[in-house]
Amino acid sequence: MVLDANARPRVRADETGIDLSGMRMSINPFCEIAVEEALRLKEAGQAEEVVIVSIGPAKAQDTLRQALAMGADRALLIQTDETVEPLAVAKLLHAVVMDEPPDLVILGKQAIDDDCNQTGQMLAALLGWPQATFASAIRAEEGRLLVTREIDAGLQTLSLPLPAIVTTDLRLNEPRHCALPNIMKARKKPLTIRMPADYGVDVRRRLKVLAVRPPSGRKPGIKVATASELVGDLRAAGLV
Repeated sequence: MVLDANARPRVRADETGIDLSGMRMSINPFCEIAVEEALRLKEAGQAEEVVIVSIGPAKAQDTLRQALAMGADRALLIQTDETVEPLAVAKLLHAVVMDEPPDLVILGKQAIDDDCNQTGQMLAALLGWPQATFASAIRAEEGRLLVTREIDAGLQTLSLPLPAIVTTDLRLNEPRHCALPNIMKARKKPLTIRMPADYGVDVRRRLKVLAVRPPSGRKPGIKVATASELVGDLRAAGLV
């Protein structure tokens, strides 16, 4: 669960973080893509069950219900009011995987609030599983997973034995919209609530945020009549 991508964040007056009071929350966009990809694998007959996991406050049940309305079978909320850092998230997910071993774990590559991009890699290290990050295409084939990922030089395709970890990029798919009947059905689907202590994981923060400040305002632009005038202005600013 993250602040909705269309909402304008407000920094707290004491600069300790973002003020979320009264703000709209939603599924992290990369995680929504992960849910969609899992559902497509199931619809193609390549998966038997889609289980959604979230770690956060009680309000995160709303985003889990949204994922259930998309078509997931059941959900698990590991409930905590702490701001959980990536390593603690990876440890909790590791414990969940040990409880009910899946063949594939799909995560969003990063959360849009902290942009850490660490959890998938940490989880793969804890499990000792192969991983493919920034996936733009996924195909299951004879007990293996073919994952295409975007790199600086173009596209790279990896062949992973299962079980494996995959993190999703924006170009992997377009998540479906939830129809009203599916939203109603989602209310009856299983949603289990557990606590970090149930898994023996300490979620206390190891990092201290010194300050959070809004970005400085952009200076107004100027118009130039000719290319030579543009070059002159760039030279005067020391940019060329």
